Amino acid sequence: MKLVTWNVNGMRAILKKDFLEIIKKLNADIYSFQETKLQKNQIPVEFILDNKDINKKEYEAQFKIKNNYSSCWYSAVKKGYSGTACFMKKDSYDVMFGIGDNDIDSEGRNITIDAGDFYLVNAYVPNAQPELKRLDFRENYENKLLKYIKKLDKKKPVIYCGDLNVAHNEIDLKNPDTNHNNPGFSDEERNMMTKLLSNGFVDVYREMYPTKKEYTWWSYRQNARENNVGWRIDYFIISERFFVNVKDIIIHNEVYGSDHCPVELILK
Repeated sequence: MKLVTWNVNGMRAILKKDFLEIIKKLNADIYSFQETKLQKNQIPVEFILDNKDINKKEYEAQFKIKNNYSSCWYSAVKKGYSGTACFMKKDSYDVMFGIGDNDIDSEGRNITIDAGDFYLVNAYVPNAQPELKRLDFRENYENKLLKYIKKLDKKKPVIYCGDLNVAHNEIDLKNPDTNHNNPGFSDEERNMMTKLLSNGFVDVYREMYPTKKEYTWWSYRQNARENNVGWRIDYFIISERFFVNVKDIIIHNEVYGSDHCPVELILK
């Protein structure tokens, strides 16, 4: 089974950059996308075969799409902001939107899929913003998200994936010294990741490749991607007891179209 996470930085924009060809080539069973920046009535026609509302909420929608996937979409109330989506080859999964907090859920940051043997939680973690001005919101999000996935984990294993907006350790970004306490590499954000992992979860990539240096996000400034000046901020985090089911994890840094690249988890 293949799972892929990818911050597309605008679904309508990436459609113009060979997106459909890329997902066909990667051939995942489930895709988790972040930063779709879409309202329900803006879902591109390329994805719509038929339409039904989920829970009758304005910012939740599920569709059949034309390339043999089902899809579910969770949009922020604010237009052109945030948003998540999942594409699934199997269309009988139960889907849950949000984590039960109105302020957080209004930003469309979480979709949970009951995949049978495990829960898949697709997440777009809030950016702390310059001068860490949104750190309090992020800390509240992280605390409530941890409670949410721990509750799921009591029922069955959890695979938590997405743009988690943090480079956990110095190995996870090109220039740790000059980025200390910048958004995504503050002590507070790194400590939150440490707390998550200390609660029975594993960073799959770092567990499998403890000394490898690869990145999943690059700034658009100063030719960062061409010079591979990047950060690893897109993850698969998995329940410890489920790690035995992991075959490999691949960072597809050869795939362009966004300022992030896809990350693929292969299960046995």
